[in-house]
Amino acid sequence: MPYRPGRYYHAFPGGIVASGSKVGFTNYKFMKATTNEKFSPTLKSKIKDTKVPDDVNSIYEIVINGLDADAISRSIKAGMAAAVRVPGVKKISAGNYGGTLGPHKFYLKDLI
Repeated sequence: MPYRPGRYYHAFPGGIVASGSKVGFTNYKFMKATTNEKFSPTLKSKIKDTKVPDDVNSIYEIVINGLDADAISRSIKAGMAAAVRVPGVKKISAGNYGGTLGPHKFYLKDLI
């Protein structure tokens, strides 16, 4: 999807977070969002209840912000279409964070 100014933007460099994030904090009260240690491949050997499978060495969180639900839906759909063509991708999932990040819910099964 070509970039169209005013339709969407990236809150993180390139829109990619190097590991899963979570709303809130474990150790740093001043942080609004922090690394979700249960989904961090570099911490999987140190975290007792890790959610990272043994054969997974990287997890990327793609952060999508948009001005309307249609722009976000199209971005998610384009991202999934690109990701399934990448060798080694094992899973595509989404989080809603309890609705704390906005009023909309996007179900991946509805976008494929």
